[in-house]
Amino acid sequence: MSTVVTQGKDKTARRTMSKGRLEAFSDGVIAIIITIMVLELKPPHGTDVADLAHVLPGWLRYALSFVYVGIYWVNHHALFDRIQKVDGGILWANLHLLFWMSLVPYVTAWAGENPMAPLPVALYGAVLLLCSVSFMLLAWRLDVSGGGHAMAWGSRKNRISIGLYAAAILLSLWYAPLGAVIHVVLAAFWLMPEAPQQEG
Repeated sequence: MSTVVTQGKDKTARRTMSKGRLEAFSDGVIAIIITIMVLELKPPHGTDVADLAHVLPGWLRYALSFVYVGIYWVNHHALFDRIQKVDGGILWANLHLLFWMSLVPYVTAWAGENPMAPLPVALYGAVLLLCSVSFMLLAWRLDVSGGGHAMAWGSRKNRISIGLYAAAILLSLWYAPLGAVIHVVLAAFWLMPEAPQQEG
């Protein structure tokens, strides 16, 4: 009997790993995302103020995306702060989040070059929406795996955000600047990380 119990414990141990590798990998991916975004920035072709104004929308979109990536990095740290082990479900949920975040440089470049075009701005908003949903799924997965702190993935703040992201996509298809305004508002909304729910 003792042998069976020991083997069961070893099998469970193999299904989990320290959170350190996940956090290190995530930090590396996020750093690469920021690097790609800054490499996409275009300098002015001339030296006049008019030349600077021509590339300003791209720089502003980069700044907004940098803030968003920073928000996810801060909240990701807060999400994993109180757990020690992760399992396969958490690893895949985390990769799901990183997948959508990895598309941020692409939509940032497209929307930055076409700030008044409905489709690029709407697609930018769609990626932000999917990043938000995937982060909520990651928080939910941590909760059900026994993390014990349950980031408020179902909170009113998250529900409001999802609704606004969806509204921004529709509004962008009608008038792109309105969608961009909502993106800025949501970035300001999430500058402070979501607090964990209290146990009990």
